[in-house]
Amino acid sequence: MIEYRIERRSGVSTYQQIVQQTKQALRLGVLQPGDKLPTAREVVEQTAINPNTVLKAYRELEREGLVEPRPGLGTFVRRSLARPEAAADGPLRAGLVEWVDEAHAAGLDREDISALMTSVLEQRFRTGVTGSTGTAGGTSTASGTGTAGGTSTAESTGPTDPAA
Repeated sequence: MIEYRIERRSGVSTYQQIVQQTKQALRLGVLQPGDKLPTAREVVEQTAINPNTVLKAYRELEREGLVEPRPGLGTFVRRSLARPEAAADGPLRAGLVEWVDEAHAAGLDREDISALMTSVLEQRFRTGVTGSTGTAGGTSTASGTGTAGGTSTAESTGPTDPAA
C-alpha cells in the first residue's frame, strides 16, 4: 500500500502532492488496478493533514478516471499509468541509473542532479524536441530521461521503489 510523504516547504499544495505521488506510483507500477488506496483516516494519522485534503486529492484522481470509490469498502485503482518502457527492470531505467551514478561520481549531489534533469526536461519538452541525441548513460549534453527529483517522493510512502 502506498504511503504519502508530505513536504510542507515544497511550495506544492498538500492535495496536489497526494495526487502527484499517486500518479507516480501508477506510472512506476507500484499501484495496480484493483489496489486499495489508504483511507483518509489512515493518511491523516500518517501525515497529520486535514481529512478534507485527502478527499480532495482522491476526488481529483477519480475525476481523472484513475481511481473509484466503493462505498463502505474504500477507494480503489481503476487503471494504471505504467508504460513498459519505464519498467523498473527496463533498459531506460538502467541507463538513467548509470547516468545518475556518473553524475554523482563527478561530484553532483541530489539537488544538482535534480536541477540538471529538470532543466534538460524543460528544455526538451518546451521546444518540442524530445527525440534522442544521446543515451541516458551517455555523455551527450542533450540526453536525459526520467525524473531524479521532482516533487513526488515516496519509498514505502508512495511511488518509491524507483524514485527519490
